[in-house]
Amino acid sequence: MNWQMISSDAEVADLLSQSANCEAVMVDTEFMRRNTFYPQIALLQLCFDDGPLQGEAFLIDPLGLSDVAPLQAMLTRPDLIKVLHSASEDLEVFQRWLGQCPEPLFDTQRAAALLDLGFGLGYGALVKLICDVELPKGETRSDWLQRPLTQSQCDYAAQDVTWLMAAWRELKARCLEQDKLDWVLSDGLDTVNAARSSGIHGYHRRIKNAWKLDPRQLNALVAVCEWRETTARDKDKPRGWIVDDKVCLQLAQQRPGSRDALRAAIDMPPAALRRYGDELLELVATVEDTPDTLLPERLPRPLDASQRDLLKALKSRVREISADLGTAPEVLLQSGDYELLVRGAAGDSKAIPRHWQGWRRERVIEPLRAMLPT
Repeated sequence: MNWQMISSDAEVADLLSQSANCEAVMVDTEFMRRNTFYPQIALLQLCFDDGPLQGEAFLIDPLGLSDVAPLQAMLTRPDLIKVLHSASEDLEVFQRWLGQCPEPLFDTQRAAALLDLGFGLGYGALVKLICDVELPKGETRSDWLQRPLTQSQCDYAAQDVTWLMAAWRELKARCLEQDKLDWVLSDGLDTVNAARSSGIHGYHRRIKNAWKLDPRQLNALVAVCEWRETTARDKDKPRGWIVDDKVCLQLAQQRPGSRDALRAAIDMPPAALRRYGDELLELVATVEDTPDTLLPERLPRPLDASQRDLLKALKSRVREISADLGTAPEVLLQSGDYELLVRGAAGDSKAIPRHWQGWRRERVIEPLRAMLPT
């Protein structure tokens, strides 16, 4: 495996200056996230598709860098396509490390689905499908923060971008043939925008049975979830290490007013009770004073039988559309989109997702809206 380690600011600047005229760069990261909220960047891999650097893997050690400006500039160069596979976690890494996301973005997993080669293909499966090569998996759970990295680790990291180049070339050719390159890049922009907009709000919607809460209970759940999100980020610890979802729901339901009530009604581990008990009691007491006029609306109930039948009909129609377009049906809409369409037909107005615009609007969304009751 042909690779080169890049460990200094000067080497990074020299590398990127040589790539000034390249059309595309393969990108991958290795990171650690066992006991932290945020991913810890451990390695950046690049492989350029053309020019004097073509085909060689460059392993950039972020632990030795002090000047990341050249990397930030590369990530946002509008004339350089950044090719990643299943990019969402890597985008989080870049957003945390460099404050930038790679764009324009060509996600090979998304491209494969839009070309009907399979939905949700892993990197190894994609390389096997396109290149007929079985990639080794020996370093999947490796400690990427150790130094020095082993030969095996470096070989493993290098293959993640060198074989990606072969996949990119084949997928790009098929996209051009089927006039789908803009589709992939548009979906890449949607993914980048979603990564940028990730904040502390909205987690309460993921809590099981939150729809059963009345407005005052829901108000408390929103506050507790946002407190936990802020605390987890400040301490750089997983959410569940602060308090788990069950505790968030119990706090919202019971809204205890004392230490004794908190201890009796909430299944908090003793350590969390000692560390956060007073803070949570103060939070619950504060939101208890929220005027009725400022309370949130209840979350929608689960779909009824007729709405579930309509949702199934929409999914069936999407399977027909996907066959006509030559795509995997799952890539056309996300699972929540169907419910959003059904609830919209019942009068629930929500902001239109960005991915409903562009090429999907005419080919997918409008045919589905034609099926909805008026």
